[in-house]
Amino acid sequence: MKELTWVEISREALIKNIRQFREIVGPDRILCPCVKANAYGHGLVGCSKTFLEAGADWLGVNALYEARVLRDSGIDAPIYILGYVPLDSLEEAVELNCRLVVYNKKIIEKLAELTEKAGKMLNVHIKVETGNNRQGVLMDDIVDFAKYIKSFEKIELEGIATHFANIEDTTDHSYAEHQLNKFMKAVSLLESAGINIPIKHCSNSAATIIFPETRFDMVRPGISCYGMWPSSETYVSYVKEVGGDFSLHPAFNWKAKIAQIKSIPSGEYIGYGCTYKTTHQTRLGIIPVGYYDGYDRGLSGRAHVLVNGKRAPLRGRVCMNIIMIDLTDIPEAEIENDVTLIGKNGDEKITVEQFAEWADTINYEIPTRVNERIPRMYL
Repeated sequence: MKELTWVEISREALIKNIRQFREIVGPDRILCPCVKANAYGHGLVGCSKTFLEAGADWLGVNALYEARVLRDSGIDAPIYILGYVPLDSLEEAVELNCRLVVYNKKIIEKLAELTEKAGKMLNVHIKVETGNNRQGVLMDDIVDFAKYIKSFEKIELEGIATHFANIEDTTDHSYAEHQLNKFMKAVSLLESAGINIPIKHCSNSAATIIFPETRFDMVRPGISCYGMWPSSETYVSYVKEVGGDFSLHPAFNWKAKIAQIKSIPSGEYIGYGCTYKTTHQTRLGIIPVGYYDGYDRGLSGRAHVLVNGKRAPLRGRVCMNIIMIDLTDIPEAEIENDVTLIGKNGDEKITVEQFAEWADTINYEIPTRVNERIPRMYL
């Protein structure tokens, strides 16, 4: 069946990005790209298999259902679940042989019961709170919590982790350094108590790229695996503080088809709310994509798309399933021509970052909000 809207994912770009990360972190560190949120909107299974093919070691997901999908697809690589797994779902996590982030004793108690029953080991990673104040064990409780984990025979305390709060939001990294110092203090407290944890990790994309001292035993890059800088501040920090030839290759290209073209006289309103009125005879294109699909309503009257290598502005409001574009200056456009919503078309391009600016948000949000029912095609 021919799709009305689809996303083309460049496998070449994904592979280049992962190999870039492998090059900067070296062969001995675990490379664990994050594929949560449908691989940042790029397609969970397709990206996971591509990343592993390109040299990744582990995969990071947010939820158990994502791990289940990966296992069902035949992936047997280590899967690290960054989010919360409810008590009544832990049995499946054990069955799927997932690594779990832990920070409360109820989870440990349940895991102890399940691993004994199953007769198998389970690896867990303590999340230590260093200043982001989301998931995590407080510093005062870290030694007691680690000792509690180690009291159970079939639970292996494999890792300790934390997450930076603002490393990608600023070129002043004093708070990130403060968090790093707290993380090292937690490690020191554990080692003083005779607890040595083999895998220490805290690097997201920005930290991996600009702070070599944060790489430790494993890195967890996210958005940059898909070819996007976490922020302009991260790029500026890289250029000023690191330098080199590290480059990212965007993989996301969102397209749709023209469903109708019609001529609208001057003085006609277009779309809900009558927010746009034509000032000349207008050749109007109807595109079957809208905010249900993830095309943000905030782009109404602000964005453009690409048709035959030319820019076509949106007219009127973004609807639930339709946008309207002005094709007056693209007379060669025809029914079912491809329309580029994000990506390159001829000499023109619309980046995820430009799209995010139109929508008053960050680049992370754009591909992750593109509806999962829309097919991802790997080219």
